[in-house]
Amino acid sequence: ANFSEQVVESFPSDISTGIYYGWACVGNGDVHKMVLSIGWNPFYKNIKKSVETHIIHTFKEDFYGEILSIVITGYIRPEKNFDSLEALISAIQEDIEEAKRQLDLPEHLKLKADNFFHLPEGKIVNNH
Repeated sequence: ANFSEQVVESFPSDISTGIYYGWACVGNGDVHKMVLSIGWNPFYKNIKKSVETHIIHTFKEDFYGEILSIVITGYIRPEKNFDSLEALISAIQEDIEEAKRQLDLPEHLKLKADNFFHLPEGKIVNNH
């Protein structure tokens, strides 16, 4: 789940590029573990900064146009380039496993139930 350019531009400018972990919720759905990449994705030679969320869950259908709420709880590693697509995929899998381990710790697990993830019915957020 990628955030729009407008949302990316609203992220704090001093946040370091790299791989983070935390919690994500689509609409008023369940809260799931996630890994977040903030940066330029050098393997793909992006010219614009991006924020890409990998929710560690299999959804039954697409959720384009839904509100994605995230809480970043920790940092895994800096952004880096890779020599091959296989090396990139391997690093992503390692990031996912590290996120799972960290998010099972009590200090991170307690944030899963935060009221932040529960949008009031009918509330308009960012014109949606």
